[in-house]
Amino acid sequence: MRLIASMFLLCLSLLGLPAHAESVPDLYQVREPVVSQQPEERNQALVRALDTLVQRLTGDPKAAQTPALEALRKDPQQLISQYGYEGQELVVDFDPITTERALRQAGVPLWSANRPVILAWWLNRSAEGASLVGDGQEAGALLGQAAQNRGLPLRLPLADLNEQLLATPEQLTSATPGALTQASERYGADVLLAVDASESDGKWQAQWRLWMGDNREQGTLEAADSAALADAVMASVSQRLASRFAVAPGTGQALALEVQGADLARYAELSRLLEPFGARLVKVEGDRLEYSVNASPEQLRAQLALVGLQESPPEAPAPAPGADPQAAPAPQVVPRNNLLRFHW
Repeated sequence: MRLIASMFLLCLSLLGLPAHAESVPDLYQVREPVVSQQPEERNQALVRALDTLVQRLTGDPKAAQTPALEALRKDPQQLISQYGYEGQELVVDFDPITTERALRQAGVPLWSANRPVILAWWLNRSAEGASLVGDGQEAGALLGQAAQNRGLPLRLPLADLNEQLLATPEQLTSATPGALTQASERYGADVLLAVDASESDGKWQAQWRLWMGDNREQGTLEAADSAALADAVMASVSQRLASRFAVAPGTGQALALEVQGADLARYAELSRLLEPFGARLVKVEGDRLEYSVNASPEQLRAQLALVGLQESPPEAPAPAPGADPQAAPAPQVVPRNNLLRFHW
């Protein structure tokens, strides 16, 4: 009863979230290009759709080849709720619950639908000139499709004159984000992606850099056309980010998590973020929540950073109750070593 009453008091506060992380829409829907609607091609497209979904949910391009998934690849329809054709695409809707259960039983790490928002500073350079890809442009739609295919929440800058002047090849390939940091503030993203893409001899190549907090990633890719290049970059970004957030079944350790400064909106968002860790709410006191979770401390810290949580210092040892300060030193109550404390 005390827990229910405390949750009722918590629900009275409806402050907004300070975080940018988003749940990816249509995460379990995959579109595969097809030439015809012949059964053989349809069956091949269903297998490709499953492979795409597995990579989207794990970030691992080799995860679909796991021996434990062989039976699912032979019969993907056991995971599919519906499929149909739209033009030259086969649109496949996988059942989220059935799919997640099957993948967890196969032992592959899974990345939850709540993912960091990426702001992409993408410069296209060709014989016609250089242009920063902005929101609403045709090239922007292409990047959006690639991000959706890889399960990434993507935002693009407005690409106004000031931003066009800022996004030079030198800036985008710099080891530090520099002026991009301030220019990105108004877009409310968790991750900065800088891409210098250029066309030469009929092929596209890109240098890309990724910044998320103190984490730095980079790479170089080549593709036959701009669409293939966009998909390759998004696949690489997904792989690097998933290594921080994907959770393998049975891994981690039993941890107690304390979160200070919660309200109803934050509680709802926190519940979604902690779902992959088997979180159980065990205590509520005012705006303080305590959970029991099974996770690695590093992955838990990365996940909680998405909602703007900051880690609190460990509790200082406290004197035993009733101890006389004038007497000899009393035994101390040592803080739990499996407790992680965070606050908004």
